[in-house]
Amino acid sequence: MMSRFKAIAFDLDGTLVDSVPDIHAGVNDMLLELQQPIVSQELMRSWVGNGVQKLVERALINTNGTQPTVEELSSTHERFMHHYGLHLNKHSDLYEHVKSTLASMKKQGYRLAIVTNKPYRFVPDMLEAYGIDVYFELVLGGDSLEKCKPDPLPLNHIISEWNLEKTQLLMVGDSKNDIFAAKSAGVASIGLTYGYNYGEDIGLCGPDAVFDQFRDILTWVNAQS
Repeated sequence: MMSRFKAIAFDLDGTLVDSVPDIHAGVNDMLLELQQPIVSQELMRSWVGNGVQKLVERALINTNGTQPTVEELSSTHERFMHHYGLHLNKHSDLYEHVKSTLASMKKQGYRLAIVTNKPYRFVPDMLEAYGIDVYFELVLGGDSLEKCKPDPLPLNHIISEWNLEKTQLLMVGDSKNDIFAAKSAGVASIGLTYGYNYGEDIGLCGPDAVFDQFRDILTWVNAQS
């Protein structure tokens, strides 16, 4: 029996790649340049998921205790992008079973896409570094379109580009932004428990399924008719 899904969109950070070690190194180098105390990886994990600008804003609020000005945020954002670029793909790794599961999905004929809030400039290099670029037909960064998750625009873009029905697309992610984007677009979603969701239970967002292991996604997808 064929699955009702024809395409699967994946978040990147916290879903396919545990990228916090690279981001953490970039944030701490940024803070050192600002002559501010560095932060723990555990604390910084709670800042990831809403894109780079929000990450930098949270770092500055943690440091200064006040909301940064637009000028402060802009200049610090540029410094983070510089430092993060120097650490890209040096400390992070794929989560367990990601590569083999993506390979199986591709072999079975599912069309795969990336929908991340990470700036696009970093995404192709990441996918290539971890050997998973060959699986994705479409890659959308946080700045690829006018809006990013939790807005439904990226998922609606895939539906339009690939001429899909809403019932044929699945969103897989680790954050409430992924689930809310899917709900707004009217597509199904899977929440993964191991990523970055601000310490909140991903199941509370109401995805169609929740898994602890990436490989369990394919079994579920194949069973949907």
